[in-house]
Amino acid sequence: MVRKIQAKLVLRLHGRGLSGRAIARSQGMSRRSVADVLDAAKAVGIGWDDVANRPDDEVYALLFPGRGERESVYEHPDWGKVHRELARVGVTLRILHGEYVDECRQSGRPHMGYDRFCKLYAAYVARLGVTSRVEHKAGRTIEVDWAGKTMRIADPVTGDSSTVYLFVAVLPFSRYAFVEPILDMGQNSWLRAHVAMYEWFGGSTPRLVCDNPKTGVIKYPREGEIVLNDAYRGMAEHYSAAVLPGRVRKPKDKPSAENTVWHATMALVGAMRDREFGSLDELRAAIRAWLAEYNSRAFQKRDGSRSSVFESEEKPLLIALPPMPYEVADWVYGRRVQANSHVAYARNWYSVPYAYIGSTVDLRIGASMFEVWHGNTRLCSHRLLPTTASNQWSTNESDLPGKAVWRPWDRKRCEQWARRIGPGCAAVIGRLFAMERLDEQGVEPALAILRLSKRYSAQRLENACSLSLRSIASPRYSHIRPILESGQDTTGGIPDGAVDDAGWVRGGDYYADMGR
Repeated sequence: MVRKIQAKLVLRLHGRGLSGRAIARSQGMSRRSVADVLDAAKAVGIGWDDVANRPDDEVYALLFPGRGERESVYEHPDWGKVHRELARVGVTLRILHGEYVDECRQSGRPHMGYDRFCKLYAAYVARLGVTSRVEHKAGRTIEVDWAGKTMRIADPVTGDSSTVYLFVAVLPFSRYAFVEPILDMGQNSWLRAHVAMYEWFGGSTPRLVCDNPKTGVIKYPREGEIVLNDAYRGMAEHYSAAVLPGRVRKPKDKPSAENTVWHATMALVGAMRDREFGSLDELRAAIRAWLAEYNSRAFQKRDGSRSSVFESEEKPLLIALPPMPYEVADWVYGRRVQANSHVAYARNWYSVPYAYIGSTVDLRIGASMFEVWHGNTRLCSHRLLPTTASNQWSTNESDLPGKAVWRPWDRKRCEQWARRIGPGCAAVIGRLFAMERLDEQGVEPALAILRLSKRYSAQRLENACSLSLRSIASPRYSHIRPILESGQDTTGGIPDGAVDDAGWVRGGDYYADMGR
């Protein structure tokens, strides 16, 4: 079903020239949902200009009258009250969630968990465009950014030097920081830095506030919804986080990260200005040691340090990490599933459920796993074949038609096919099986006759069977095929004479008259 909140968005993106496929891919929607919106808009004769100033609910009702959004099974709190209560000293989302759960239990209504509670509150704040008056709440937000300055490493053997970029993350409540050195600012490096960050913190938060790099954010329009990179959104979902990009040229949206970037640039780079590093691992180890000292420094205007506040107040509130870390992967879009129920990648073949033969699928290639996706659905997964492999096949038996799907031909199936062709064909097949001692012996001869319907049409086969029954007690393939080849089934008549295994032939009377 088309979601209310997405109908207006689809029209806006389509009005800007995006195709249905592009809209579905960028928003994580099914193509069917996008097509439903566009078809409904075409039917009522409206476009983006007609609904630009209308609320989302009104646009949805205009396109799909009588259809409503699925209602949540959970009781929702008064988010406005939640937002106001957070401004009070000592109030946290954890406390408010506990009060909400108690109220639901007293009234017998279902309640949502803490993670969902935090996500929906974050969505409420983002939707209204307001900011909590309590700037920093423990275990609620991680802010990330790229440092402005870089470092360098030099190979001790060749002397070749490489630029090193710094990824910075901070928990704004405790100001507990993390810095990761990276050789490039590409998407996969951006994602791997996040994975290392979550392992460093030992948990996640409901909100992930970032800048607007192309590695994470595709579009940040002045109006409308933000378009996130598929891989970045998937990584955040893996860690139960909602991505909330800061506004363009608005550094106050993430003041903690901006401040930590400055410290990482000035303190870290300054402290290591006279040191030389021969590898990225060596630099990373040095940064980890610097972080331990940096986070342990006593605050100047508050008690404790970043480490002490983090360990005592913030770490217990973090969301537990998933059992397995997020696997950074590359995507290949628009691969067609071949007739052999496999898709090709890197000179090798991987099986796909046979129901998707002829369909276009997307491939997700990780460090060790190969996944096939159709829209937002993962169809199957394989162990990635080595890069040295060529023309190798990775096949899941469950992807191919098995015995539960494929049925062998028997007398019953043959007779059913014959009856669909006509009574004459049914009679021929029935007599053929009656002549055999075992039904299994008649299957192949019957199929030989029935398959003629694919070559000549069912009606012609029916006519040929009816003609053959007029002179032969139990016609077979060798009798019926010559009738079709000579076209006797189309004339409606049979020449006088005998019939032998070669089909219809001219009788003795014909040849007796020759020479007269």
